[in-house]
Amino acid sequence: MNLNKIMTDLEAKNPGQVEFLQAAKEVLETIEEFVNENPIYNENALIERIVEPERAITFRVPWIDDNGKVQVNRGYRVEFNSAIGPYKGGLRFHPSVNLSILKFLGFEQTFKNSLTTLPMGGGKGGSDFDPKGKSDMEVMRFCQSFMSELFRHIGPNTDVPAGDIGVGGREIGYLFGMYKKLRNEFTGVLTGKGMPFGGSLIRPEATGFGGIYFAAEMLATKGDTLKGKTAALSGFGNVSWGAALKLKELGAKVVTISGPDGYVLIEDGITDEMINYMLELRASNNDIVSPMAKEFKGVKFVEGKRPWEVKCDLAFPCAIQNELNGKDAELLVKNGVKYVAEISNMGSTPEAIEVFHKNKILFGPGKAVNAGGVAVSGLEMSQNSMRYNWTMKEVDEKLHQIMINIHESAVKYGTEKDGYINYVKGANIAGFIKVADAMIAQGIV
Repeated sequence: MNLNKIMTDLEAKNPGQVEFLQAAKEVLETIEEFVNENPIYNENALIERIVEPERAITFRVPWIDDNGKVQVNRGYRVEFNSAIGPYKGGLRFHPSVNLSILKFLGFEQTFKNSLTTLPMGGGKGGSDFDPKGKSDMEVMRFCQSFMSELFRHIGPNTDVPAGDIGVGGREIGYLFGMYKKLRNEFTGVLTGKGMPFGGSLIRPEATGFGGIYFAAEMLATKGDTLKGKTAALSGFGNVSWGAALKLKELGAKVVTISGPDGYVLIEDGITDEMINYMLELRASNNDIVSPMAKEFKGVKFVEGKRPWEVKCDLAFPCAIQNELNGKDAELLVKNGVKYVAEISNMGSTPEAIEVFHKNKILFGPGKAVNAGGVAVSGLEMSQNSMRYNWTMKEVDEKLHQIMINIHESAVKYGTEKDGYINYVKGANIAGFIKVADAMIAQGIV
């Protein structure tokens, strides 16, 4: 495997796709030595194939706003890899959505899904549509138009989308309703559904819960626990909400959440009432966290800043890609952070990861840490196939065990000679092996 040649070719084929190229380089750098030690992976251009999506679909999404004006957005579905199962990955509705971001997410999803050990391939999709400030009827009309094209490409045994940023229970409901009407069938084609029509318990909390279960395993390698630790979180959506719930349950003190407008500092630790209020903030569609400081005493809003400047034992990026940069990482290290776990996708820049590794801070990458969301989506698919629902306790226990297994795999392949655990390397190799072996077995397709 010649990394420089592969990256040069990728850059030539994908000009301007910064996020995708970043994700590909991060994976390939960490698996290079392993691949070259196992010649079978260099045969038949396996690496060149694994970085190329099987299919990338773009389409027009026209819809009518409440003023009767026609609006046009662009829709996408990147079906990246189906070697181990149907394409599986979320739909993101956000103005930043473009092909580069969705290819990066689909590429990461391929290895993340592999780590869960569930039979799911990797995919991602969405639109540059912004649900912020839109009425329910506008969101419904957009979702119906979006699904009127997407339905041709998905199915319970082909491609099973889920939610992501900007796509919650409301959007999934509208999308599912339109799919059911167009196909005249009731199938588990989307995950993150409401409980009355095939959803799974703890799905909204799953990404956050899973991230904290993984972090608990990281601490256990040092003979430590979450009890009494101070944690800084970014974001205030489902991911951050689920993480805050589980951290509080396990005895940690959450001192920050954040939004595009800044972050709130909660020196005494987040309360149950504040965690519940996070749901109100999200439902408001205003995409700001400053109202929390007005709602609760002892909460300070810091405008235009990110939460990585506070002193904490643990840092959890929970919002969006590249939200924690090299300077943020240096500040966290200076302020005594001991563990960093990405619950967002590629939440840290390469420079930040380099700082953490250099200072021997245990760092958990998103593809391992945030796999709990897609894991419970996989469990939802299983329940749909059985026409049956597990209890909350059953789903949570299965999720917890999946996260323990993912951590064990990352430790197996990521432990270095000095005992330091490089979770990035470990997760990438563990995720790669299953997908690569399946691709070899299935031939040049």
